[in-house]
Amino acid sequence: MNEQSVRDFYKSYEQKKDQVLTLDHPAAKKAGVKLELVRMDQNHPGISGNKLWKLKYNLLEAAKKGAKRIITFGGAYSNHIHAMAAAGRLLDFETVGIIRGESPHQLNPTLQDATNWGMELHHISRTEYRNRHEESFQNMLCQQFGADYIVPEGGSNALALRGIRDWVEKFENCDTYCVATGSGGTAAGILTGMKAQKLLSFPVLKGGLYLKDVIDKMVISSGLSSIGELHIIDSYHFGGFAKFNNDLINFINAFQEKYKIPLEPLYTAKLLYGVLELTQSGSFQKGEVVRIVHTGGLQGIRGFNQRFGDIIHIS
Repeated sequence: MNEQSVRDFYKSYEQKKDQVLTLDHPAAKKAGVKLELVRMDQNHPGISGNKLWKLKYNLLEAAKKGAKRIITFGGAYSNHIHAMAAAGRLLDFETVGIIRGESPHQLNPTLQDATNWGMELHHISRTEYRNRHEESFQNMLCQQFGADYIVPEGGSNALALRGIRDWVEKFENCDTYCVATGSGGTAAGILTGMKAQKLLSFPVLKGGLYLKDVIDKMVISSGLSSIGELHIIDSYHFGGFAKFNNDLINFINAFQEKYKIPLEPLYTAKLLYGVLELTQSGSFQKGEVVRIVHTGGLQGIRGFNQRFGDIIHIS
């Protein structure tokens, strides 16, 4: 991998904007609210959705430093692991994935793709995984695997914010952005470049109110400035990360049938469920333009269906 190859790869993406659709939904009509859906999920088949932009400056920085072998972290169904492996294959650098939890007897589709694309997988216990942010632990891993660069879990760091800012600055004004939030990097990046008054962040894990401090600190440490207000909407995690119920699954399938847009159950489905419920309850003002970000992650549907049965319909 070299710096020019990374710049060349991103050049075409910098010149185009993701599709923005208006959702023709009864709740929006009744409330007099315009609901827009940004199809970030359509940008790249491997480095999908928000990962494409979170990795932009991480990959440029790694290339500048002459990195040949990059370590990163994630769970067994991680969109980030999937995207890093795809990027390694595409841009010709070696990848090592430190995976939370015991090694399975059979790889799920996410990890199988990563292996097929050349990523070396190393499973560690959940106790060990808690050390992933510690410099001494990272140095030990670099020595063990002969790596020369580390990208954090989820790709969330100051460099990720710059990439998301590049993405969001392309879009026209709206009143409110809405995004599902895991590690906080995408929400923080949107805050630094959005042309909007407020951002609603929907944590996908239980007890996510702490993410406001996390996101605020990310913005400060990046050297960028926040635009507008950040609000945490902590009511649509469905019991915690990767938790779901029949209502959510039925919502996903009905949404796909009506709009021909696939949703995965960990992030965007919970986000859209929440936004539509808030619209129905009158939380948005008449005439408000609400822009919802579909951050991708559709690769995870295969593993979800493999684990729980084919309950999410794939067209």
